[in-house]
Amino acid sequence: MSKILSWIKNNKITFILLLLVFWLIYRQNFRSPIVPLAQRKPTTLEVTENLPVSSGRGVSYFPKPAPAPEVKDRLVVKESTISLLVKNVVEAQKSIGRKAQELGGYLVQSNISHPQETEATSGWITLRVPQEKLEEALNYFRGLAVKVVSETISGQDVTDEYVDIEARLATLLKTKVKFEEILAKAQKVQDILEVQRELINLQEQIDNLKGQQNYLEKSAQISRVTIYLATDELALPYVPTEAWRPQVIFKQAVRSLISTLRRLGNLIIWLGVYSVIWSPVLVIYLVVKRWRNKKTS
Repeated sequence: MSKILSWIKNNKITFILLLLVFWLIYRQNFRSPIVPLAQRKPTTLEVTENLPVSSGRGVSYFPKPAPAPEVKDRLVVKESTISLLVKNVVEAQKSIGRKAQELGGYLVQSNISHPQETEATSGWITLRVPQEKLEEALNYFRGLAVKVVSETISGQDVTDEYVDIEARLATLLKTKVKFEEILAKAQKVQDILEVQRELINLQEQIDNLKGQQNYLEKSAQISRVTIYLATDELALPYVPTEAWRPQVIFKQAVRSLISTLRRLGNLIIWLGVYSVIWSPVLVIYLVVKRWRNKKTS
């Protein structure tokens, strides 16, 4: 230990340069840890998918809509989440995408981790399918699995919100008609400009509410389905019934070993590339040291 400290004291520049090289290599190879599928959170794109866009000036904030029990045809937005243990994640994901298109749906977003490693593959896919075809789609997805690990179907009744928007639209449309009548009778330029300004503001609010109404209608017609896929149950977002399983731990240890060997290989390659920096310094240091030894002797 004393020899190492002595060498560092006598070769501060070389030591700092080596530290810099190692830091650059470490930053390049170890700064992006792999997040397990179960710990991933939805991105902003997933959370805000297909939300209506509105302009800031015409938007008003209203309290929660009152219940509308008299409406018989309720608008219910359905969402489903299913976790599947499969033999091949890539093939299962392709089959799911094709089936969604066959049923009149579409892909929203998909993700695969390590597609080149069949044994270590996990991923997820989010899609939309017509609500009347939801059960057919889920039955097909279940058929692709070795085991259905978990499944949830949730529904949100948006009828009250839809009825409330409809009532506000009716009020705004009546108000717009009255302003149009005033505009037809107005003679002063200032009055005309003020009425036109109010009409533009009303139209923005009407367009915004129609956008929200359309979004609720489409969401009720097309259900959102998220399917988690993996070749290992522990990669799925659920708590397994058997917390300790030796065979799974063995697989994880082998994967960790392979990952470590890869990183060591990357480190050796980076050291070789950066040898154009550290090797001349090392050669100069050895030459200077030998020259000093000869001079002292």
